[in-house]
Amino acid sequence: KFINMAAPARSVLRVLPRCQSLLFTNRAPSVSCNSLTAHRQQSARSYAATKKKEKKEEAVKEKVVKERKIIDDKDRHKPFGLTAWAPVDDVYMVRYYPRPLYELTVAIDMLKSFQKLDFSAENQPIYINLRLNMKLEKKRKLDPFVRTIHLPHPFKSDINKVVVFTEKPDQARIALENGAAVAGGVELFEKILADEITADFYLAEPDILPKLVPLKNKLRKKFPKSKRGTVGINIPRMLELFKTGHEYIVEDIYVNTEVATLDMPKEHILENIHTILKDVASHKPAEFGPIIDRAIVCSRSSEGLHLKLEELLPQEEKMA
Repeated sequence: KFINMAAPARSVLRVLPRCQSLLFTNRAPSVSCNSLTAHRQQSARSYAATKKKEKKEEAVKEKVVKERKIIDDKDRHKPFGLTAWAPVDDVYMVRYYPRPLYELTVAIDMLKSFQKLDFSAENQPIYINLRLNMKLEKKRKLDPFVRTIHLPHPFKSDINKVVVFTEKPDQARIALENGAAVAGGVELFEKILADEITADFYLAEPDILPKLVPLKNKLRKKFPKSKRGTVGINIPRMLELFKTGHEYIVEDIYVNTEVATLDMPKEHILENIHTILKDVASHKPAEFGPIIDRAIVCSRSSEGLHLKLEELLPQEEKMA
């Protein structure tokens, strides 16, 4: 009996390992081609591949400047694009008629008459506005500039305040004797940065110019430069100019500066204006044409009067 019971037990032990292997094999997930493909798709990177930058040649775009066509309409019954040569009434739309041009002497008389009609201040300033033609040969043009000149008839009652930078005690003494408000070296920097010292002009000797770099952002346009004549060794001569000199600035292609006061004699006003026009014209060679393209004169309370350019141009420019 014992032997007959042991035989079935041995056969059970032989079969059991086989059943366990089959059981674990069936629980394992089946792997197919589709699942492998899906796995590859899921594991794909989520960022874009960097593309190589293609070198592109920079195309040089030339600016096409359209030249304004000058239309000769002297023989026409009316100006091109306008209503008539002159209005027939006192009230009219300005844009429909040519802008009137006045001689300088007539314009000054008109400004004086405007002041009487408006009951405005007699000593109000007179301004002149110039539009310049800065073109030279080919694509070259004049650079904007700043000038200080002596007017034949000064109209300011007080003199300009001038500071002189120098490290030489004897030069500082000479500067003060010739009318400088302040003269000195690096010891003035803190007071200038703190606005304790301000001036209309700042002059300097060439030796101290490299040490003035800390004041460049503070002084800006007033920083001493050789182009403006504010750097030199002849301090008395520079002070003579900048104490009573008149400064005008070319911004882009425009000059807008005060030239006189309305209560001055007419002859004095004309001489001041012609002095500024002559100095402006000296910056462009006559062979490249006149530099003054448009001129307007006005007072503080009046309208602008456009001037005839023929009488304003120097004799050299008229012949060119």
